[in-house]
Order: sequence, then structure tokens, then C-alpha cells
Amino acid sequence: MNRYSDLIMEHFLEPQNRGKLENPSGVGLSGCPGEGPFMVIQIVCVDQIVIDAAFQSHNCGVTVACGSVLTTMILNKSLGQCCQITAKDISEALDGVPLDKMHVPEFAVSALQQAIEEALI
Repeated sequence: MNRYSDLIMEHFLEPQNRGKLENPSGVGLSGCPGEGPFMVIQIVCVDQIVIDAAFQSHNCGVTVACGSVLTTMILNKSLGQCCQITAKDISEALDGVPLDKMHVPEFAVSALQQAIEEALI
């Protein structure tokens, strides 16, 4: 049995929305770039709807997969809907995350929450 689901491997090998956005409405950071694992989530909003999203990360494949799936989950959603996304939702979207990696979806949600807060200012 594989440690990682096919969806984790898919998002790791071919991540969606990886990179930077030019004029983000909000940016959230979880972790510390250059000093370990981190995730940056950037969102562009129009009328409080996420019309574009990107992520940057460093570390394991699960981190990349969580950033990838999260950015696909929030596209065309209201900021209110995005606020409702949980680590469990991310894990389920990836057909499960190993227990020793469950901190990674939490990491992604934390970055998203910061991006939403900044977009609302």
C-alpha cells in the first residue's frame, strides 16, 4: 500500500497554481522561508470573490500537494466560503494525508486565513 494517495502524487508531480501573482489582494504566510517549511498563499479578489490564487512552498511533496489543491478549491469562491475551509477539507480533497503530515493542511489553512484577512482590509 502506498503511503501517499494518487491525488497527493498528482498534485505533487503537477502542481496547480504554483508561483506568484502580480498584484495580489491578499498574501498569507505560514512558516519561515529560508528556515524550514513554509507556505505562501496569494489571492486576487473582485467583489470578495477569489478570481486567482497561487502558492509557493518549500519542503515535502505533501506541502506542495496541499498548496496545489487548496488554490484549486478556493477559485471562484467568496471569501466567506474560503474562511470555512478546514485542514480536514484539504485532506479529504487529497484522499487523505498521512497522520504524521496532518500539520501540513493546517499550515495551508493558516496561510489562507492570513491572505483573506489582508484582502478584507
